[in-house]
Amino acid sequence: MFYHRTDPAAGEAGEGSPKQVEVTKALAALQPLYGKGNVEVVTEDGARVRGTVRSLRTTQALTKPSVKIERADGEVVKIPFDIITEIVDHN
Repeated sequence: MFYHRTDPAAGEAGEGSPKQVEVTKALAALQPLYGKGNVEVVTEDGARVRGTVRSLRTTQALTKPSVKIERADGEVVKIPFDIITEIVDHN
């Protein structure tokens, strides 16, 4: 099981606020999970999206690096790397 949690008190985020995961760390954590189900991504506003990793966009011009997660109900949710605070592999 892969579990990535950031330390909310560390870095520039300020005390008590969640710290963002660096783009390279988020990409490194999500690449082996590509196509796998039961992956949960938590955003800085506390939203939790659980499903299958469908797409990783990192090098497209004029776009933010992001991941697309397909939820169990079929909805695809696009999450920019800069708002991810936690990645959990429930496999």
